[in-house]
Order: sequence, then structure tokens, then C-alpha cells
Amino acid sequence: MAAAREIIGPLAVQIVPMRRRHLRSVVRIEAQVYPRPWSHSLFVSELALRSSRAYFVAKVGRDVVGYAGLMMSMTDGHVTTIAVDPAWHRHHIGTRLLLGLAREGVARGASALTLEVRLSNHGAQEMYKRFGFTAVGVRKGYYGDTGEDALVMWAYETDRAPYQRLLAGLEGRIDGTTVYERPKGW
Repeated sequence: MAAAREIIGPLAVQIVPMRRRHLRSVVRIEAQVYPRPWSHSLFVSELALRSSRAYFVAKVGRDVVGYAGLMMSMTDGHVTTIAVDPAWHRHHIGTRLLLGLAREGVARGASALTLEVRLSNHGAQEMYKRFGFTAVGVRKGYYGDTGEDALVMWAYETDRAPYQRLLAGLEGRIDGTTVYERPKGW
């Protein structure tokens, strides 16, 4: 796998629907970033729920460097997971993935997006704030691995023109290129 530090010049990233062939890399990243990682079989079961779920991977060349998931519930899109290989932090991979999730949610009829984030994860919270998420509450002891609380965040009116302009502005500040591929047949 190419290390991020070997990349010279603008980065070219592909955001593509997650497939079973990506799961070895996804599970490897999952084990690096989460104290209680999802299993291979959990990802397989999530991928089978195509009508209500959308999972994507970020690829640089042939390497999977991050992934993210969205669960639809009526007009709400819930970000279920988002993770980036630690070697690829600070390359806007998470931003690119969240852009893809937000757009997929809107394409599926979402007028709001929600997520939970660890109270200690200030970096992720800052990224979510740039996407218009605001804190609305705390879920006590939400993370079973440590008992840490989760900050509940929402972004509203995601189907409106101002939110689309916000996304376009965020995308415009990313160096390099990002190609997004939508899932087929959801």
C-alpha cells in the first residue's frame, strides 16, 4: 500500500460504493481506529441492506484509505460510520467521504443528517461543524467500549439550496480531484 507521505502533488481520490472485495481493507482500518471494531460479518450484513444503507470507500489508486456509511430512516440520513486510515489523515479523505454521504442522503430524500461522535473527538466535531452539524444533546455512556458519552449532532435542511452551496464551497477548498460514483439500483 502506498503511504500518504509518498504522494507528491494534488491527490486524486475515488469515492465508490463499498463492495465485499473492499472489506479486508475496511476491517483493517476499522481495527486501527476503533477500540471495538465492527466485524467483517457486520459489514456484510450492512451491505445487504441496500434500500436503506449506503456505504462508500475512498480509494487512492488501488488502495482503500477510508470508508463511510449512511442509514436512511424516512427523511433523515444517519451517518453510521466514518473512518480514515491514520496514515492518510490530513488529506481531506474524511471531508470527501462526508461530502459523498451528504449528497447520497439528499439523493435518497434526506432533509436532515444526524450522527453521534465521541465527546473527546474534537477533530471530528470540527469537521462536522463545517458541514453545518450542530450539537443537540448528549447520549450518556453511548460507547460501550469505554463508557464515553456521545455528542448528538444534526444538520437540517440538507435538501435546500443553501446547504448545497455549503457542500460546493467545502469541495472547492479541497486540493486535487475527487470522483464520486453513486450506488446502482438502490
